[in-house]
Amino acid sequence: MRPRRLLSVAHSYCVALNRRLANEIARLERREWEVTAVAPSAFAADLGPIALERYSGEVCRLEAIRVFGARSPHLFLYGPRLRALMGERWDLIHCWEEPYVLAGWQVAAWSPTSIPMVFFTDQNSPKRYPPPFGWIEKYCVRRSSGWIAAGATVAKALLPRAGYAARPHRVIPHGVDLESFRPDSHARTEIRARLEWSADGPPVVGFLGRFVPEKGVGLLTAILDNVKSPWRALLVGGGAMEPELRRWARAYPDRVRIVTGVRHDRVPAYLNAMDLLCAPSQTTRRWREQFGRMLIEAFACGVPIVASDSGEIPHVVGEAGVIVAEGDRNGWAAAIGELLENPARRAELAKLGLERAPEFSWPMVARRHVEFFNQILDGGSHRAPA
Repeated sequence: MRPRRLLSVAHSYCVALNRRLANEIARLERREWEVTAVAPSAFAADLGPIALERYSGEVCRLEAIRVFGARSPHLFLYGPRLRALMGERWDLIHCWEEPYVLAGWQVAAWSPTSIPMVFFTDQNSPKRYPPPFGWIEKYCVRRSSGWIAAGATVAKALLPRAGYAARPHRVIPHGVDLESFRPDSHARTEIRARLEWSADGPPVVGFLGRFVPEKGVGLLTAILDNVKSPWRALLVGGGAMEPELRRWARAYPDRVRIVTGVRHDRVPAYLNAMDLLCAPSQTTRRWREQFGRMLIEAFACGVPIVASDSGEIPHVVGEAGVIVAEGDRNGWAAAIGELLENPARRAELAKLGLERAPEFSWPMVARRHVEFFNQILDGGSHRAPA
């Protein structure tokens, strides 16, 4: 039998590490699937514009397509090359774009109705979208043959919405590259030396992500102001709060480092420089933490975690980290203080994280995708009205 052919479309594929899903599906043992990944030739990411990243170990076929309106993930569109690609012979089309954005509509509208389409979504808030986004969502769900939720809170938020419960779905998390994200004492030493920190100084409290209020970085700095145990802080990311954070850091010239512009392939080194990672995400009226990829990356690097109970975080962390109520400042200060003073507890949490990390490995995540794709194709009821 010939391999089944998968077309997987995602603007996140612009980053090479994000194409691990497509490559792992193509790499699975029995070579059941032949995979083509569609990626923008360039895209405006959260922390700045990036050109398509390539790497030599690619197994899937890679198609670079120009996109228009790339400054907005809600409004951008793929160029006409995508439509030509969809005219080829595919067994299934996988859309890693939200079903309420223009690119999601584009994939749904351009994919032949004889070919099943599955979309992946991170949306875990029960939102009501204004026109045309609400119409786009209904169209994409109606056109789809199934959908994948990034987490339990995503499925809970979407199943009551029109059309979702009528389509097969699976909860499949994001993945982590265990080859890149791993404990690395050399990287730990290198980064700390680059930051002009001694190897035997106080433990390093880390933050990784966007410098925006909803990620809780402002809460973290306020808490650190009141933590009595010795600490150093490493904040890695970028965003609108950077000037505010740098002003705060001036009070701690030897203890705080703020690092921006870090490429994804350098993130493992900075994680290894941390003694614990804090993920103090704060739920807002329109947002709650959808997954928290930094959590599984920290697991894989053996970095213990203290995280809030926002959105999907408790489901991702499980028993492998410390969960604190979002706004419980006393609880946060106590949790951080305990870990700063207790290296044995940090080691215990690091071990639990390393044991949990394989659940999120790309080969495991890819296999779960393939099982779902095969279920849809073998079930014979994949055609949906356009």
